[in-house]
Amino acid sequence: MPTTNKVTTCLWFDTQGEDAVKLYTSLVPNSSITNVSRYGKGMPMPEGTAMVVKFTLGGASYMALNGGPMFKHSEAASIVVTCDDQTELDRLWSALTADGGKESRCGWLKDRFGLSWQIVPRRLEQLMTDPDAAKRQRTMQALLQMVKLDIAQLEAAHRGE
Repeated sequence: MPTTNKVTTCLWFDTQGEDAVKLYTSLVPNSSITNVSRYGKGMPMPEGTAMVVKFTLGGASYMALNGGPMFKHSEAASIVVTCDDQTELDRLWSALTADGGKESRCGWLKDRFGLSWQIVPRRLEQLMTDPDAAKRQRTMQALLQMVKLDIAQLEAAHRGE
């Protein structure tokens, strides 16, 4: 299938791009795999290995390239998922940290494939744009103490509780 989007983010994987994309598209609504091209005989990877997996994640275009071990993911780039409620946040956090994923701070994590994610509540933007600087400061102080973000705790800090 030809690419119709002008801009697509490419994620480099060693060999596990297809497995990663299957996980990602299963977790985020409005996501799907749109095309898979495979390495053929005599190419750099074993025949049949996914070379490029094109997919949408929450409606945004991505591609996963299985290009070998020379490049690794880093926290310098991450996928941000804005969650509508704590249940969605908890579900994504658990799924992305499972099987070898690693929690970080302030809503950041690395999944088992080494890709960095920020799992944040939609409510955080509202709290952090409050015109009251003291409320924003209290919210930020609470956020900086968290690993997985907790909406109720952020709201309590915002209120000064």
